[in-house]
Amino acid sequence: MPPLIFRKGLDFKHEVADALSESYHSALVNAIKDDDYRYASGRLTIHLAREFGFCYGVDRAVDYAYQTRKRFPNRQVLLTGEIIHNPHVNDQLRAQGIRFLTDEGESIDALTPDDVVILPAFGVTIELLEQLDRRGCTLVDTTCGSVLNVWKNVKRYARDGFTSVIHGKYWHEETRATASQALHAGTGHYLVVLNRDEAGVACSYIRHGGDHHAVLARFQNAVSPNFDPDRDLQRVGCANQTTMLSSESLEIGEMFRDAVRDRYGDAGLAGRFRAFDTICSATQDRQDAIASLLDQRALDLMVVIGGYNSSNTCNLARMCEARVPTYHIAAPECLVSAETIRYKPVTAKQEVTAGGWLPSLGEVCIGLTSGASTPDNLVGTAIRRLDELANGAGNPPRAGRA
Repeated sequence: MPPLIFRKGLDFKHEVADALSESYHSALVNAIKDDDYRYASGRLTIHLAREFGFCYGVDRAVDYAYQTRKRFPNRQVLLTGEIIHNPHVNDQLRAQGIRFLTDEGESIDALTPDDVVILPAFGVTIELLEQLDRRGCTLVDTTCGSVLNVWKNVKRYARDGFTSVIHGKYWHEETRATASQALHAGTGHYLVVLNRDEAGVACSYIRHGGDHHAVLARFQNAVSPNFDPDRDLQRVGCANQTTMLSSESLEIGEMFRDAVRDRYGDAGLAGRFRAFDTICSATQDRQDAIASLLDQRALDLMVVIGGYNSSNTCNLARMCEARVPTYHIAAPECLVSAETIRYKPVTAKQEVTAGGWLPSLGEVCIGLTSGASTPDNLVGTAIRRLDELANGAGNPPRAGRA
C-alpha cells in the first residue's frame, strides 16, 4: 500500500492560525505598511521595500508544518532538512517538536510507517522520495508551486531530447531536486551554471567545441552522470532555480540562444533551443520592489534581512550593493551597536564584523527589505533596534509606530 501523502493542507488551518501569528507576524510592520511603507523617528527614516518577507510558498510551507504537528500530536514528525533558509523559522519548528533528518544522529534508515515526514518548500530529489516511499512514512508535501512549474518544464525538455541547462547553485536543495527531475525523464541530461562566466564556458563549447575533459572538470559536480558535451550540448533548454537574480537568468538564456544560433543558424534554432522564464513571481516582485526603492529614494544605506544561505536574500543584497552601502544581516541581533555590525558582504561566504556602519550625525535614511523566507516579526524587531541605535531608547517616533 502506497504511503499517505498530504499536498493540500491537513484541515487544521484555523487551529494553528494564532500560533503562526504569534511566532511570525508584526503589528509594527503592519502599521508601517499602512503609513506608505515609511517609518520616521527622531533623525531616522526607514523606507521598506513594497514587497518583502514571506512569500506565498514559504507561508504555506510553514503553515503545513504547524498543521502537521497539530494533526499528529502523538507521532514522530520530521523534516527532510531545513523547510526554508531561515534559522529563526527552523528553530521555531524544532521548538514545536519537529526533528530534522539532516541533524546529527538522525537517519532515514530509522524511519518507520508510523513516522510523518515533511518535504520542504524547495522539494526533494526523486531518489530521496523513493527512499521515503520504501520506508512507508506518511508524507506532507510543501513543495512550492513555482518549483513544480520548473520541474514540469525540465521534464518536457528531457522527453523531447533536450539537455536542461539550469541557472542555479548545484549544491542548493531546489536545484538538486530539479536536476533529478530532468535525470529521470526522457534522455535525462542536465548542466547547472552558476553565473554568466560559467554560462560563457558552455556557450563557447557550443560554438567552437574544444577540450571536453576541461569542460567536464569545470562542471564536475554540476552535470548529469555520463554527461558528454559533444552530444549533450547540441539541444538545450534553459530553466533556473526560482530564487536566482532574474535579469541574470534572462541574460544567460540569451547567451545560450545566441550560441546555438551561431553554431546551427536561424534554421536550426527552433529545433535546438528552448527557454521558459521560471523565476517565481514572488522573487521577481521582491527584486522589482528593490529596484524601485533604489530609484525613488536617496538612501544612506540598505539593510537586507535573511538567512545567509538564502539564495533570494543574497540576490536582493547583491542588487542593493551595486547602488548603496548594503548590510545583509541574518537577524536583528547582528545590529550590535551604533558602531558595530555583523553582516555578510555580498562577495564573502562568511559573516564579518565591521564598524562605522551607521552615520553618527544628522538625518539618516535607511532602506530595508527581507528575503522571502524572513518573517515580519524579525523585520519589526530590526526596525526597533535601528531606532534605538540611531536615536537612543525612549525617543518617540514621528509616524508609523505600533
